[in-house]
Amino acid sequence: MRYAIYFTPPSSDALTLAAASWLGRSVYSGEAVEHPAVRGLGLHEIAFHTALPRRYGFHATLKAPFHLRGDCTEAALLRELMRFAGTLEPFEIPRLVVGRLGDYYGLVPEAPCAALDYLAAAVVQQFDAYRAPLSEAEIERRNPDGLSASQFSNLHRWGHPYVMDEFRFHMTLTGPLLNRDFGRMESALAGYFEPLLGDPVEISNLALFVEKEPGAPFVVHSLHPMGRVAARKIA
Repeated sequence: MRYAIYFTPPSSDALTLAAASWLGRSVYSGEAVEHPAVRGLGLHEIAFHTALPRRYGFHATLKAPFHLRGDCTEAALLRELMRFAGTLEPFEIPRLVVGRLGDYYGLVPEAPCAALDYLAAAVVQQFDAYRAPLSEAEIERRNPDGLSASQFSNLHRWGHPYVMDEFRFHMTLTGPLLNRDFGRMESALAGYFEPLLGDPVEISNLALFVEKEPGAPFVVHSLHPMGRVAARKIA
């Protein structure tokens, strides 16, 4: 089993529901969801281009998937995640937009957000003690020869190349695309998601995801509210 600490909106959030339909799977129930009718794309094209992100579900990575160290337990991880989330203050991303990241698309902040960068770095550091060291095969799957010096250092120190200064918050919506597909895909994504992106996105929980066996789809194990319990009760 592997664990990951992600951000994902609550199960009833309109963006969560729209993303589940786009990707074809709910990260809460684990069940398949019918793809939407989107102008300019056939259902088979949506299914094909979302095959890779469908397995991971709608999320933003904070702590990338990891195996637990041999002397750690799920119960201990859960206790620490609950405690740690309570030390963090909720905040908002003013606006998400559809953005291109290399050869794929996702939702990204419209402007830099220091609170996001701080949260991601804090999660990576806080939970690294629970992570088993990467195997040689896991390191090779990250294509270390193609990483920058900073990314290579992150891979060996933190188990993932795109953390700390290399971190970029994103919620993946497609797999890799060919040049011929960029225009149509961007237009389709904008038409489908932009009506849902007018309001700020509240970052008010940390989500523990699990991969129950190698290659299995990731699902939400539990949500851990940010902020002190007393403050949440008053609110």
